[in-house]
Amino acid sequence: MNTNSSTSNVLRLGLPKGSLQDSTFALFERAGFTIRAGDRSYAPQVDDPEISARLIRAQEISRYVENGHLDAGLTGYDWICENGSNVVEVCELCYAKQGFRPVRWVLAVPEDSPIRSVHDLQGKRIATEAVQLTRRYLERHGVQAEVEFSWGATEAKAPELVDAIVELTETGSSLRANRLRIVDTVLESTTRLIANPRAWQDPWKRRKIEQVAMLLQGVLRAEGRVLLKLNVPSARLPDVLKLLPALHAPTVNRLSDEGWFSVETVVEESRVRELLPSLKAAGAEGIIELSLNKVVP
Repeated sequence: MNTNSSTSNVLRLGLPKGSLQDSTFALFERAGFTIRAGDRSYAPQVDDPEISARLIRAQEISRYVENGHLDAGLTGYDWICENGSNVVEVCELCYAKQGFRPVRWVLAVPEDSPIRSVHDLQGKRIATEAVQLTRRYLERHGVQAEVEFSWGATEAKAPELVDAIVELTETGSSLRANRLRIVDTVLESTTRLIANPRAWQDPWKRRKIEQVAMLLQGVLRAEGRVLLKLNVPSARLPDVLKLLPALHAPTVNRLSDEGWFSVETVVEESRVRELLPSLKAAGAEGIIELSLNKVVP
């Protein structure tokens, strides 16, 4: 790949290969970008001639963005910290393999282990893929312990090979299945859109990166929200408006029928089942619930 961060109108974008790949492709799809990649392809096709994408392990993306092989990329905050990468964090994108929430690097030990806190790790051995994160965590607590890199199957190494592990988890189910107990959270992480500092100074590339960021954030902002549309007589309008939450304020427009208003608002989908009966009782009619693809303030 060319390391020269030129001003040519193509954005070199790193996408995470592996556990985040499918959810990332789905996120871009909802944002308006179609990405296609074969099982063994590392250069997926994007239906935007201004984007040249590469599939790279999330662990490595921040390094390639920092050194200019990539103009921008999506990776976890944890790997930015692990690599100590000097990059521009454009925005946070709170999604993961199994849902729209942060993931955690946790200190875990066997269920019957006497280790109850980080201070019990003095002189112990820990296995993890995030070696630098773990070492800095121990330093913050004044604990000296041996930290070894784990090439995989980290959960299986305690207690026969190591005293504890530091592992990534979303739900904790894999740790529980391996009879491991969480002692502490080392780091909470979300996906970030990052940029190379030189590319960020390039007007065209910065504008393109900001456009991608806006669309991706719009998708995530719409997650779990719906649009409610309803009609209400003017006499009942104050009662209906009291019930309605909104990003800013509900949109209210007069209808052609005298004394009637149309009301639109974005609400949390989880609240709809409680809102609809209350809105109906307050005088709303013709209530429509619509799914959202993006919400851009």
